[in-house]
Amino acid sequence: MQTIIAIAIAVIVGLGVAWAGGQGGVEIPLGGTTMSLFLLCGLAAYAVNWLVYVPAVIFQTEKFYDLTGSLTYLTLIAVACWFSAPLDLRSTIVAALVAIWALRLGSFLFRRISADGKDVRFDKIKTNPLRFLMTWTLQGAWVILTAASALVIITNNARPPVDVFMTIGVAMWVAGFLIEVVADNQKSAFRKDPENKGRFINTGLWAWSRHPNYFGEILLWSGITVVSLPLLSGWQWATIISPFFVTFLLTRVSGIPMLERTGKQRWGDDPDYQAYVKNTPVLILRPPRI
Repeated sequence: MQTIIAIAIAVIVGLGVAWAGGQGGVEIPLGGTTMSLFLLCGLAAYAVNWLVYVPAVIFQTEKFYDLTGSLTYLTLIAVACWFSAPLDLRSTIVAALVAIWALRLGSFLFRRISADGKDVRFDKIKTNPLRFLMTWTLQGAWVILTAASALVIITNNARPPVDVFMTIGVAMWVAGFLIEVVADNQKSAFRKDPENKGRFINTGLWAWSRHPNYFGEILLWSGITVVSLPLLSGWQWATIISPFFVTFLLTRVSGIPMLERTGKQRWGDDPDYQAYVKNTPVLILRPPRI
């Protein structure tokens, strides 16, 4: 019963934000009525994940889970751009930024799971069809909530000129994206070095933050929200949930808490690790203490 409730809440919240973001946006003819393009994108987010869920549950595999997340972002952006054309400069740039991010993250995560063979998070879940369905449904909600600010920009009827919000927001996105990419590459290189087997990374950006990739992730989505601010009115303000949702997810649910627990279990008795935790910020970058 709890799983069913969780699935229902995920769908209601995701579609609720999609409905709110669609108010005052592009409408799509649907029979004798119309539907907001944003809401159509919300429905598409769940449809993509539920379709891929079918073969995934049959073969009990999570191999394409992260890749499907990226595919969902790309699908939503493609649908939004197609029905919102012609796009202005703001919409075009935001669509390109989200597509770049999705392609980079999807390929990165797919290579990682291909190398590792499996994702231990799904060991027990994938054998339970209902719980497995919940994870795919949650991914649909994750895409909608995270991409909310981007979608409200692309599907909006308002097309304001380039302004300071766009300049600042795009700069934030570029900075966040670079931080995330550099941090991920540094960690991948660290793990590939046989001399680092069993050790924790504390060099490069990881000397500035214990989770610099997550800081970059939060910063880039915050940038997209800043770009969206001049367009928002009424219910559309609900879409500013994007960076707050990303921050909550990474700092309170599936990101930092899990990795911090794992780190404590593996290196909690190591004086070097204890010093690293004491002197290095958990999230926000800060130059290492000398």
